[in-house]
Amino acid sequence: MVLVLVESLDDELSRQALTLAASLDDAVHAVSGVGEYAPAGWGRSLLEVIEELSPSAVLAPGTDRGNEVLAHVAAMLDLPMAANCVAISPGDPAAVTRIRWGGSLFEDATVHGSPLLLTVAPHAVAAEPVEVAQLRELEAAGGDGMVRVIEHVPASTAGVSLAEADVVVSGGRGVGSAEGFGVIEELADLLRGAVGCSRAVTSAGWRPHTDQVGQTGTKVAPEIYIACGISGATQHLAGCKGAKKLLAINPDGEASILASADYAVIGDLHEIVPAISAEIRKARGA
Repeated sequence: MVLVLVESLDDELSRQALTLAASLDDAVHAVSGVGEYAPAGWGRSLLEVIEELSPSAVLAPGTDRGNEVLAHVAAMLDLPMAANCVAISPGDPAAVTRIRWGGSLFEDATVHGSPLLLTVAPHAVAAEPVEVAQLRELEAAGGDGMVRVIEHVPASTAGVSLAEADVVVSGGRGVGSAEGFGVIEELADLLRGAVGCSRAVTSAGWRPHTDQVGQTGTKVAPEIYIACGISGATQHLAGCKGAKKLLAINPDGEASILASADYAVIGDLHEIVPAISAEIRKARGA
C-alpha cells in the first residue's frame, strides 16, 4: 500500500503524485488537510498515519509544503528522503530518477529503508485517473512550540492561477520598474493568462513572491510562456521548462534565454508588448 499526501484529489500536482504512486502499488491511500506553518507538527500527524497503515512508500507533491513536511517525517524515522522524483522502480533498494540542479540534469539514485519517502517533481508526470482506496483528513499535532501564527494575509485570488494558467506572461529586470509591469498585465489579461516574474523582480519589490516563476518560486507548464526582459538564469528556466512553447522578448541578442526559446523577438519590450496587445485587439475588432 502507498500513502500520498495531497492538497486535494482534484489538485493537479496532487494528481501527478497519485499517478506515480499508482505505478508502485494498486492500493493507494491519501491524506489531506495539511495547513500552513508548523511543518514539524504536521509531520508528527502524518507519522501517526504511517505507523497505523504501514505503507511501503509515502509520496507528496514536490511543493514547498510537501518537501518540508516529508523532510520532518524522514528525520523522525531516521530515513532518507528523495525529492523531485520523476520515476521510481520499486525494490530493495528502490531506484529513482530525480531532477537536480534546477532542472539542468537528471540523477539516478537508490533509496534504502522502508517506507520510501519521496516527493514528485511538479509537472514531470502526466496525471492520470487513480482510484483512491481511502482519503482521510489530518488533524494538527500540538506541541510544536516553534511557530506561532500572528496574522493571516490572504493572497490576491483575482485572475487566473499562475500554476494552472495556459498562458503566462512574465517580466524580468528588463521591465525596469513596478510600473513597467502595466504592459505585461495588459497582455496577460488579453490572453486570459497570468502574470509571472523572475526572482530579480521580487527581490526588487516590484512584484509579490507569489508571482515568481522558478526553482524557488512557482513551476509552470502553460501552452505558451512569454518571457519579457528576462535574461534566462538556470533557476528561472527550471520553473518554466514545462511550457510547450517559449517566446522570449529581449533587447540583448546574446541573452542566454534565447537558447531555450522556441521564438525570439529582439528589441524593446515596452514597444513590442504594447504592439502585440494592439494587434490582438485589432484581430478581435476591439
